[in-house]
Amino acid sequence: MKQLRRASGLAAMAMLLCGAMARAQAASTTDLTGNWQGTIEVGKGQRIMLLVSKEGDAKHPVWKGLMHQLDSYQPEEGRNTSQMSFESGTVRFTVTSLEVTFEGSLSADGTSMAGKWTERGQMHPLTLVRADGDAAWAIPQTKKAMPANADPDWEVVTVHKGDPNGTSSGIQVEGRDLVVQRHSVETLLLFGFGVHKTQVMNAPDWVRSERWDARGYADVPGQPSIPQFQTMIRKLLVERFGLVQHTEKRDLAVYALTVGKGPLKIEKSAGDPNGLPQEQDNDNGGIRSLHIGNMSMREFCLIMTFFMDKPVVDQTGLTGKYDFLLKYTSDESKVPTDGSAPPTIFTAIQEQLGMKLEPVKTATDVMVIDKVERPGEN
Repeated sequence: MKQLRRASGLAAMAMLLCGAMARAQAASTTDLTGNWQGTIEVGKGQRIMLLVSKEGDAKHPVWKGLMHQLDSYQPEEGRNTSQMSFESGTVRFTVTSLEVTFEGSLSADGTSMAGKWTERGQMHPLTLVRADGDAAWAIPQTKKAMPANADPDWEVVTVHKGDPNGTSSGIQVEGRDLVVQRHSVETLLLFGFGVHKTQVMNAPDWVRSERWDARGYADVPGQPSIPQFQTMIRKLLVERFGLVQHTEKRDLAVYALTVGKGPLKIEKSAGDPNGLPQEQDNDNGGIRSLHIGNMSMREFCLIMTFFMDKPVVDQTGLTGKYDFLLKYTSDESKVPTDGSAPPTIFTAIQEQLGMKLEPVKTATDVMVIDKVERPGEN
């Protein structure tokens, strides 16, 4: 009898353990919450981290993800998923602002999801695995910001003629280190003063045609905000290009960006509210794509001013920072004629962002160049 009771007790314990294991497995295959990570085998590899959370109840879960590309230019800045679903073992999510989609199948033990990652039309296999504790990759810390009340100048800066045969250009900010590559003085004027080229008067031709490089670092520690970076560009123009200018008011045609009557279609950014905005643009075959991250509407209007034939002014009344994708036809003579091309900028802003861009005429500041000259030796 004792042996029978002992056997019965062991059987009961085994049943309890099996039940616990079954419940644990069931939980792992129905709950995505936690950290997932994997590497896309492109170049040196692109590490992807997805932090999944759940809202709602067990019967009606609402899945949300925060995605980090850990080998990108700003890995600390995560992007919210625009859509995320988990049905019948299939996981799908979209990050609209980066043109990213993922579709994968959750493994039987709930520890991995294998599928395909598509970014800007390019598909790659990707397996994401659960990773917690020491196994989880570290997300880089947000770069320390320059004090908000700082008025930075250049501690050291060198200026040279840009490579006349070069094809790339850009502006990079890494902490207090700043690099300008192959930009015209006109571009620096537009960025530094936040104006459109139609607002710049009396500039000599070389200001538009010649390209320049500048490299240096600020005299204040920390990463500058956009206004602080603009301050440094203005001081570069004054100190190295001898800029003298004054401002006048003139009636000019501008574009006003406003919120439409329908729902707003842009997403609140998950990035550092004091961090730098992210902007990647590509113009291919008459189609321009603007990938916007952690950007205010004022900053977006400054970016759009570079692509429009008139200044763009922010009249949305929106505060905070946003992530979104804007894709539109920039040159109708180059796009396919089969109807697959995106709409023009005005329709795209309405359909994709839930906003309106309309021409208006108003008294606007213009910059009159009194003096500007090529820089001397460093």
